[in-house]
Amino acid sequence: MTSRDWFRAKFWKKRLRRARNAIAKRFFNTRTGRRLLIENLGPRVVAMTVDAGDHLMTFSPSDYIGRKVFRKGHFEREHVDRLITVLRERGLMHKHGCLLEIGGNIGTQTVYFALSGAYARIVSVEPDPRNFPLLQTNIRQNKLEGMVTLVHCAAGATAGEIDFYMNANNHGKSSAFRKSATDRKTSVPVKPVMQILDELCIDPADIGLVWMDIEGYEPIACRSMTPLLSRRVPLYMEFTPLFYGPEQTREFIKTLSAFYENCLVFFEEDEQEMKVIDLPGSIEQYDVLFLA
Repeated sequence: MTSRDWFRAKFWKKRLRRARNAIAKRFFNTRTGRRLLIENLGPRVVAMTVDAGDHLMTFSPSDYIGRKVFRKGHFEREHVDRLITVLRERGLMHKHGCLLEIGGNIGTQTVYFALSGAYARIVSVEPDPRNFPLLQTNIRQNKLEGMVTLVHCAAGATAGEIDFYMNANNHGKSSAFRKSATDRKTSVPVKPVMQILDELCIDPADIGLVWMDIEGYEPIACRSMTPLLSRRVPLYMEFTPLFYGPEQTREFIKTLSAFYENCLVFFEEDEQEMKVIDLPGSIEQYDVLFLA
């Protein structure tokens, strides 16, 4: 090969590489492209950060929630927007109130609530030792430390420690209850909800909303916040008869109906208002807002 041929070959290789990179860039900026990219990253990538427009979000690319954030730019942000709209329409939004988030995960909903300005203060409780550092990062990099207080523990009936089972593929599915033989067991601190508030010097009367998603541990956590339930503080939770079982589901509905008369159930395609005592126990999982 002559020097002229060599330079010509190098020129075309460079042109082809640029064209290939331009096509790849356009493709990986589509939802399908982002899905293929995030699902095929190797284990060497332990954390990623995306610019979601009005905030930054750092996550593990091996986690279900992280992959959702990468593909869509958010994780169920519409649930937060929907809930805030409902509370405002019903006159249940208090500007100077405090949001108690039980199950903060990596801070997706925490950040969405903070950016909404709906609450003056947020307390986010998260036990998973993989999630909590990411939660700290997401609060810090969005400059929300003045509004958000983080607590690294589970919410339970008594103080101490409990076994905690970490789901390998979906950190949001980790729980105090083992759901899979592949879950990795660890130990995490646990505190009653009222103790958490007391240690933070938060008046229970300032709590304007409890948002809870703790993968089947909701009945136990609720036992530790009777003063909040007695005040009928709006309570939003992922209600999961699949995890509770028939008997505990009936008992949990009975307990909640002693404090709340009405609720708003969010199914996949619609929402329905009903009496708490009439909550369906045969549907595996749905979101509920408990009202006075």
